[in-house]
Amino acid sequence: LSSPSGLTHESHKKDVEQVYLRCSEGSIEWMYPTGALIVNLRPNTSPASYKHLTVCIKPFKDSAGANIYLEKTGELKLLVRDGDRSPSKVYCFGYDQGGLFIEATPQQDISRKITGFQYELMNKGIASDLHTVSAPCRPCSDTEVLLAVCTSDFVIRGSIQDVTNKAEEQESIIHVGVSKLYRQKSKVFQLTGESGNWRGQIKTLLECGVKPGDGDFLFTGRMHFGEARLGCAPRFKDFQRMYKEAKDKGLNPCEIGPD
Repeated sequence: LSSPSGLTHESHKKDVEQVYLRCSEGSIEWMYPTGALIVNLRPNTSPASYKHLTVCIKPFKDSAGANIYLEKTGELKLLVRDGDRSPSKVYCFGYDQGGLFIEATPQQDISRKITGFQYELMNKGIASDLHTVSAPCRPCSDTEVLLAVCTSDFVIRGSIQDVTNKAEEQESIIHVGVSKLYRQKSKVFQLTGESGNWRGQIKTLLECGVKPGDGDFLFTGRMHFGEARLGCAPRFKDFQRMYKEAKDKGLNPCEIGPD
């Protein structure tokens, strides 16, 4: 978490302050913005790997007081306009496309403004999974499912208990009852209540039209800004079939108990 403050140099409203961040994920909170802020992301990885990285930012819900630009060799491309209230919107770009330039907008009272956002750096392959431009709701192929089992942040067997649609955010929240937990990177799925049942929530696009229904599914996906995002989710009986077929041929990319 980095929290610079514009009040430290309010008399120099054209000042440009530099911030260097070494973490692969975190947040920026610029209190009382004046002048401009250059955010330099310098992850603790080899510079040779930078070209394979994607940067994603998610503005805080009440972020205000500055425009956020993508800057490269002096050219600015507007990413987030001050006052844009698109809820939960995520902005992604290649690490090699430039850095972040945040410029305060003129304010009568800067003490009422705080500009902030979360950021994540990730491998370009993972980022493309999260932000599929074409056919984001299409079913995964057998090969994609088997690979997702090996590489996803979470893999669970469960059923859809309920679905909450958020029209404003263009998202659906899938309420999942878990019957078997194979893997989870973060504690999204937890034991709840005296019954000791595992439950959790997974987000997906509203346009995919997910509805409650009978039967178990194999849910896979990735963590994105602290939320579980749905990847491949075949019916569990279909996963059992494809896993057995691949195992019989020696083609399954990793071992997992499908029962």
